[in-house]
Amino acid sequence: MKIVARIIAAMLFVLFFGFALKNAHEVSLKFFLEYEWHGPLVLLLLAFFVAGAAFGVLAMTPTVLRHRREISRQKNAIGALQKESEAQQTARTHTPRPDGVAN
Repeated sequence: MKIVARIIAAMLFVLFFGFALKNAHEVSLKFFLEYEWHGPLVLLLLAFFVAGAAFGVLAMTPTVLRHRREISRQKNAIGALQKESEAQQTARTHTPRPDGVAN
C-alpha cells in the first residue's frame, strides 16, 4: 500500500512540476490604490492556494475546539457514571451487618 501511495505522490509531483514549468511567465496582480505586484504565475497561484488553506484552517478552529471540549466533558461524565456504577456494585455485593454486631 505504501508503494502505491508513493507512486501516486511521484505522479502528482511530476504533474505539478510540469504545470509550474508551463506557467512560469510573468504576470502582474493589481491591487487598490495603484499597487501592483509582478511575479511568476505559478508563485501567485501557490500563494493564493496557501492563503486559502490557511483561512480554511482558521475558520475550522472554533468548531474543532468546541468538539474537543464536548468530548472531554462526555469522557468526564462517563468516568463519573462508571465510578457510581462500581460503587453500587460493591454496595450490592457486600451484605449489610446488623447494628448490634461489632467486629
